[in-house]
Amino acid sequence: MSDSRVDEYAACLERWRDEFAALRTILSDTELTEAFKWYKPCYTYAGKNIVIFQPFNDLCALMFFKGALLNDPKALLREQGENSRSSLRLEFRSVADVTSMKSALRDLVADAIRVQQAGLRVKKAAPPTHRDYPDELAALMEARPAFRDAFERLTPGRQRGYLLHFNGAKQSATRAARIERVQDRIMEGFGMHD
Repeated sequence: MSDSRVDEYAACLERWRDEFAALRTILSDTELTEAFKWYKPCYTYAGKNIVIFQPFNDLCALMFFKGALLNDPKALLREQGENSRSSLRLEFRSVADVTSMKSALRDLVADAIRVQQAGLRVKKAAPPTHRDYPDELAALMEARPAFRDAFERLTPGRQRGYLLHFNGAKQSATRAARIERVQDRIMEGFGMHD
């Protein structure tokens, strides 16, 4: 089943149009349902997200939401980034790549459906602990208990996002400035990317 918004998306693609068309043909011959989410073609099973198309400058990819749980005997799946926990992607640089990986893609989709049917979930990471807090954040929490309470009410994922951002700074002044810039968002319960 296709989604007309995906037709419009495909028509507007400047790069990776042929690769997406080849991928779409393969995916349409599976049990997945085509949808349009986050301004991209997304493929679902029983209403649950399985895989989404991702165009980049030097490649395009299919990102499997629960890629970490998939059987990947040929080690074709790649990490999204150093901090991603569950999603993995299958990368393509040409229609020939899509064609050569057709069988593997079908196997990965079948396995992703199996994972979804079994109700498997990627284990959540342990929530951040106080030892993960930079000194600048700990000092602010000590001085402003209301801020500490607001930060601790955030979901573990939102806390982790902020901590990655804060701890990514090498200098204390930069960490302090980053914390200062987002204090209001934290007090309102928002994450880094909300």
